[in-house]
Amino acid sequence: MTKSCSMLCFAAPIALALALALTATPALAVGPNQNSTATARITKPLTLTYVRDLTLGTIVLSGSGTWTGATVGISRAGAFACTNGNVTCSGATQTAQYKITGTNNQVVTVNSPNVTMTNQNDGVSTLLLTVDNPGTVNLGNSGTAGLTFDLGGTITVASSTTDGTYTGTFNVTVNY
Repeated sequence: MTKSCSMLCFAAPIALALALALTATPALAVGPNQNSTATARITKPLTLTYVRDLTLGTIVLSGSGTWTGATVGISRAGAFACTNGNVTCSGATQTAQYKITGTNNQVVTVNSPNVTMTNQNDGVSTLLLTVDNPGTVNLGNSGTAGLTFDLGGTITVASSTTDGTYTGTFNVTVNY
């Protein structure tokens, strides 16, 4: 007896094979050609400590008549300037100093706006100290010893400047 097979005999095994192939084989996951990394940099908190005040010494207004624009100042490197013929400067001068401690080899931004100095005799007269600020300092390998930096400044006086002792306060901040 001969069995006859129709198209169904061939189609059923193929359909079964296709159905198994589609359901039995999971899709393969594909990764990137390079993996990314995660990084976190930990730094010690910065500390800022006062070391000393800025001093411009004694400034004597001399010269006759009315004049303006005589500048007196000290750079953050310690170079003192009092070259106008209408003033005579004497006494000890020095830069202001602060000390920073933090993480080695970090660049630190130093902010110090100009300082309004008020006459202690009358409380009304003022001078503006234009601050000579380093802008940034590198802590290098200072370790826990820290790094000391200087601030300088310049004032401008005139024949009409009221005599007296002028003082003002630096507003210094530092950040990484």
